[in-house]
Amino acid sequence: MKRVFLIVLDSVGVGEMPDAAAFGDEGSNTIGAASSDRHFLMPNMRRLGLFNIAGVKIAPEAAERMAAADPDYSGPEGVYGKCAELSCGKDTTTGHWEIAGLISREPMPTFPDGFPQELLGAITRATGRGVLCNKPYSGTQVIEDYGPQHLSTGDLIVYTSADSVLQIAAHEEVIPIEEQYRICETVRGLCTGPYAVGRVIARPFIGKPGSFTRTTRRHDFSLEPPRDTMLDKIKKAGLSVRAVGKINDIFAGRGVTDTVRTAGNAEGIDRTLEWMEEDFEGLCFTNLVDFDMLYGHRNDVEGYAKALTYFDEHLPELMARLRSDDILMITADHGCDPATPSTDHSREYIPLIACGAPLKKGVDIGVRSGYSDIAATVCEYLGVPQEELAGVSFLKEILA
Repeated sequence: MKRVFLIVLDSVGVGEMPDAAAFGDEGSNTIGAASSDRHFLMPNMRRLGLFNIAGVKIAPEAAERMAAADPDYSGPEGVYGKCAELSCGKDTTTGHWEIAGLISREPMPTFPDGFPQELLGAITRATGRGVLCNKPYSGTQVIEDYGPQHLSTGDLIVYTSADSVLQIAAHEEVIPIEEQYRICETVRGLCTGPYAVGRVIARPFIGKPGSFTRTTRRHDFSLEPPRDTMLDKIKKAGLSVRAVGKINDIFAGRGVTDTVRTAGNAEGIDRTLEWMEEDFEGLCFTNLVDFDMLYGHRNDVEGYAKALTYFDEHLPELMARLRSDDILMITADHGCDPATPSTDHSREYIPLIACGAPLKKGVDIGVRSGYSDIAATVCEYLGVPQEELAGVSFLKEILA
């Protein structure tokens, strides 16, 4: 009974890609930035080969801490390498779609000057509510600046970022959460053609002016993939596709057989561990969002480092639950360097770490030409047809 557990450490890039300057991301290195903090400690990922990946650079002090934490280390024991992005973008949707074998050759639309009045008018007519803000904005700052007006009018706080997103913030006591979801679903239906953003995101919050806080009930309404992805292929083959975190949202439910939402990294790890105890054949696809949402976008280097350390501390438990035919893969979907002036995603290579009884130990798979090589490898291992999917499998290089 073959199973693959694919975990995306959301935004944990491992250094700028050659075209990073074209995206305004020259010099970005998410893992390097996090390693500069004294709380950064990842001896278990070190043992699997994360820091043997070509070009990965971390702070010397971090390397010393890990050497002290694991004095018996004698070399990498996992499969390790990194992947370049072929898609035109650096956001969550294009990154995950490419991991699943779908390359986005054209960038999804962004709105650096806000959304056109034509779309805003359609939103107001469809929802019966006005619109506030309509600018690129920090998600925490936008509720501080526009929250009081929202409380008095009930108008929607609509904002965007450098990514292809339309975000709607609303207070849960002004607009109940289920109504917020219905509004976002309606807006998703309006965002077509030139307005076909990658995601419409519900951003609920609570509290009073001066002390507003976002809740964990965020919900993404994604553009549906235009073609089959790895998830569709696996499901059509009669196997399970279990989605943890926002995976179901990113793929608009396409190709998913079971799903569970999570409130953050800790719950994402717990739900993955629970499904590792169940009998199924196929893929368990997990997104751990806190790196990106809580720390990368807020330029919180210390928080980012602590989150990476937390994951590393729980990695042995994940590895201990692998069965004889299981493979664990750990990767990312883009970067979000918390130490640069930008609060947006960064164009970086993503790491690729794999381990499990079926695999060789200490294999360097080098620099893969696309994230989509992950899809090709997963499908080949599960015996699923890969027609129409992008990517080149590296399975033969890593099987024991």
